[in-house]
Amino acid sequence: MDLKNDSIGTEFILLGFSGPWQLQIFFFVTFSLIYGATVLGNILIMVMVTFSSTLHSPMYFLLGNLSFLDMCLSTVTTPKMITDLLTEHKTISIRGCMAQMFFMHFFGGAEMTLLIAMAYDRYIAICKPLHYRTIMSHRLLSGFVILSWIIGFIHTMSQMVLTVNLPFCGPSVIDNIFCDLPLVIKLACVETYTLELFVIADSGLLSFICFILLLVSYTVILATVQQRSSEGLSKALSTLSAHIIVVALFFGPCIFIYAWPFSSFAGNKILAVFYTVITPLLNPIIYTLRNQKMLSVMRKLWFQRVSSTQNF
Repeated sequence: MDLKNDSIGTEFILLGFSGPWQLQIFFFVTFSLIYGATVLGNILIMVMVTFSSTLHSPMYFLLGNLSFLDMCLSTVTTPKMITDLLTEHKTISIRGCMAQMFFMHFFGGAEMTLLIAMAYDRYIAICKPLHYRTIMSHRLLSGFVILSWIIGFIHTMSQMVLTVNLPFCGPSVIDNIFCDLPLVIKLACVETYTLELFVIADSGLLSFICFILLLVSYTVILATVQQRSSEGLSKALSTLSAHIIVVALFFGPCIFIYAWPFSSFAGNKILAVFYTVITPLLNPIIYTLRNQKMLSVMRKLWFQRVSSTQNF
């Protein structure tokens, strides 16, 4: 890629979090612990789904892929943000900035698609349980995962191909903790109104439409179950509650950040932290602590680990 940037050199300045050094140290320790827990938690889910025969089902296959995307999404931005907390001059190269935006939208777009696939999985499991194994075949699951990666790639490339060669003008300051597409576009020294509308349509509208589709799908599931029995409705609510929480946590910040991305407000950094740091940690917590089968597998693996250590 040819990065045209004669005006501001080769770097952007990230303002990040401002405050006394004590606050910076507090953020550094806090976000380091959160990122470490995110990586370990999502790796634990992937290991359990891969090696436990108890979790060899379509739902857990999709969950394992969701954990991988969560870990990748957090890794794109969080390590850089953590190291910047101990750095006086918070800068990022033009190429690094473009790479950060590319992978963030790549993994984010893939995760949106995967969450829709997980909602479809729950619809089949609850509304058509007798045909679940037949419909949710390995071929269909692989298709869902491949499709999510393809959509993520198309989603990010459609925006980055229009952004990467923009000429940038000073000041080269990004008021955030990482490079984000709307904020970077604002630094261009050419008219970007059309590109701004495209970003709103591509990222903001896509997030909003996916969120509405997921809410509609969950409503259809609950309405279908309610017609059968109140006991089934209670069970469906218990099953779907984790999915609904994950969807709300993931899409809420996305909609606020990208649906009207060029109107800055004070909560932008908080939403950015929640979207890239907090949510990837909450997903494994929600899916493990609210899932008895996952907890059972975790205890079994722990006891096996303890027994092998004692025997050694």
